[in-house]
Amino acid sequence: MNYLPENNSRYKHVEYWDDRYRTEETYDWFGSFCKFRYLLENHVKKEDYILVLGCGNSSMSGDMYSAGYHSITNIDYSSVCIHAMSARHKDYPGMTWHEMDLQELSFSDASFDVIVEKGTLDAIMVEEKSPWNLSSQTTATIHKALTEVSRCLKPGGRFVSITFASPFIRKRLYAHTEYSWSIKTYSYDGGFEYYVYVMTKGEELSSEDAALEKQQTERNEYPPDIVTLPEDKTADDFLSRIDL
Repeated sequence: MNYLPENNSRYKHVEYWDDRYRTEETYDWFGSFCKFRYLLENHVKKEDYILVLGCGNSSMSGDMYSAGYHSITNIDYSSVCIHAMSARHKDYPGMTWHEMDLQELSFSDASFDVIVEKGTLDAIMVEEKSPWNLSSQTTATIHKALTEVSRCLKPGGRFVSITFASPFIRKRLYAHTEYSWSIKTYSYDGGFEYYVYVMTKGEELSSEDAALEKQQTERNEYPPDIVTLPEDKTADDFLSRIDL
């Protein structure tokens, strides 16, 4: 079955995902866990309490559980997804599933050692002409989500973000002192080059990232101004590098 929507804006609507999850068993954006497992193992311990944002029907949580990570909380805003995934993993003690919006996490402060998102923030940007020039509305949504992530991380906790967006594009969203984290960048081959950002709560931004934040503040780019790019074949939409 073809799950591609008629236009990318549909990715922002829960009705699209509900319909898709009723028939699609599993799909992994940016490749399966085995593609980036070696990177996560350096930052995620088996005993960590882990939160997965926008889990969808990905096999990642199940694969992580099989690899020895047995304290995994999964959230998604699709009730269809949560019902199906909960039933599928009913024999996985320590793994839970919750219908929830990542902008309003219902967890207490400092609840998790690790928070993981894979393509969830990218899905918020689906209507943007360019992922490095976001509208004020999208930027506000992402800022609210990142504020919640920072709040729910324990001191020393790690936020792991997996995306196709290069540091030039993505670090300007993460490099903000108010989130109280440092940023490290890695990449892996999943057909395309994909990126893994690891933000550690309680560590300071590097001098390079602090300079990036200062630059944005001086240019009043946070939220960034909307910039219209020339319409050419290089200005692809946000999903142009996702393996559908």
